[in-house]
Order: sequence, then C-alpha cells, then structure tokens
Amino acid sequence: MPELPEVETVRIGLNENTLGWQIEGGEVLLPRAIAYPDHPEAFLAALIGAEFTEWQRRGKYLIAKLSKNQTQGDRLGVHLRMTGSLLWCDRDVAVGKHTRVRLFVKEKGKTKNEKGDIQKELRFDDQRTFGKIWWVPSDQPTESIITGLQKLGLEPFDPEFTTEHLAAKLSRSGRPIKTVLLDQEMVAGIGNIYADESLFLGKIHPQKAANSLNSEQVKALHQGIIRSLSDGIAKGGTTFSSFQNVAGLKGNYIDTAWVFRRTGQPCNICGTAISRIKLGGRSTHFCAQCQSL
Repeated sequence: MPELPEVETVRIGLNENTLGWQIEGGEVLLPRAIAYPDHPEAFLAALIGAEFTEWQRRGKYLIAKLSKNQTQGDRLGVHLRMTGSLLWCDRDVAVGKHTRVRLFVKEKGKTKNEKGDIQKELRFDDQRTFGKIWWVPSDQPTESIITGLQKLGLEPFDPEFTTEHLAAKLSRSGRPIKTVLLDQEMVAGIGNIYADESLFLGKIHPQKAANSLNSEQVKALHQGIIRSLSDGIAKGGTTFSSFQNVAGLKGNYIDTAWVFRRTGQPCNICGTAISRIKLGGRSTHFCAQCQSL
C-alpha cells in the first residue's frame, strides 16, 4: 500500500502538472471506485468545469482543491489503497486493463485545438480495486464525506508531532510498538515499510511493548520516523509491487532500505542477517542484534 512518502510523491507531481487545468469530461470504467456521490454520472457532472488549484495530503489521502465558475470550495479526494495510481498522461495513451476512472482536462481558457492534437487526462489505475475517489461539495466539511479522515492522528511533519506528543500516545498502549505505528490514529501515514525502517533507525525491537519505551528510546524512534519518511520522499517512494508516480516512474527507496524486504541479507550496521517475522498479520523485518528485545 502506498504510504506517506509515496502519496507525498504523487502530491508533488500533481501540483507540478495539473494546476490550471480544467476538467472537461471523463469516464468511469469501474463505478465502485467512486465513493461519493452514489452515481458516476453525478460524480462527473459535478466535476466538469472545475479547475485544479492545489493538491494536499492528509495521511495517505490526497485532496484536490477545485475552482469552478469563479467559486472555491469543492474538493476531490483520492485514496490509493493497495495498488492505486494517479497518472498524468496524454489522452491517446492506450487505456490499460486496470484503468478505473479517467478525467479529461484542458488548460483553462484554451480550446482543444490550441494545444494541437495532444490532450491530457488524469487517470486512476487500480489493479486490486480497493482505491476510492470522492467529490466533496463546497457546503460539506471534507471529513463528513471522506469519513476516514476523522480519526487520523497528527502528521509526522507537523510541528506538534513532538517527542513529548509521541511519548504520551505510546504510554497508552501495551501493544507491540510495530503494531502501534501502523495505527493511523496514533500517527498518520506510516505503513509497513516505514514502520520497519523507523524502528531500525531507532534501534527498537518491533515486538517491544509501546508503553515500555523509555524517554531515550522514544526520542530515537521520533527521529527514526522523521528520517525514514524524509528519505522515502527524497527517493520518490518505494516500489516493490505496483507503486508509480504521476509520470509512471517507480520509486527508488527500496534500493537503500535498511531492513524492509532484506530478509537474510546482512545488516548494514553490524552484519547480522536481517530477520523476518509475522506480527499482527504483517511481515516485519528487523536486525536482532541492533534491535535486541
């Protein structure tokens, strides 16, 4: 599943490419990909004439601010889930078997012919079909339509996400720290990849109880979270399955990962073979020497 660095990579690409472009039509190839409104026809009708003005990220959600008829307030929400991708491409690129939604766009104020024969589109591909898209009207709070936003914890890069804040959150749970990091109510955007990486950088065993961490360990974990996510963004995210950015390019973080998907390979710090266990149903990678329990 795309995590914070992957979704942030997509957000950056969307802001670099789509702003100032206006939706002039579209096609919904998989109706259940549209979470709101109920009917694909209503979804497309609401978007036609809307211009992309800014893309934001909240946790693993993408939210576009829209302008329509000189009014602001409508939004477009996207959650990529397991295998979703948003692709910015020419309209004549062949539609793939996993394409679920197409939004046809033009530069605001230009006719089709002014840009020649090349027409652009924002395309939502999703192999496993868990991804969702919402249109949010201006008279509704975003959280009332995209209800998953209601329980998200702080963003890791929020100034309020301090060591003290993290310590207070962890003190309330006796669950394994790896499991706690995957809880989006604890901190927004971390998934399996960067939980493993953060714990390695913090030298914390994934099975250690969250409320047993001392102040130095919490500080190290906080630093590990920020570092692993920052490194992930700098590398354009992680691709080990289907993730790609808006240009269809893969992320490169997997090439420099400390422990994730490196089972049996030597730890880059001590040389111990990287271990893999199942924890809460999720594959978990760690160095038993650097992250002793």
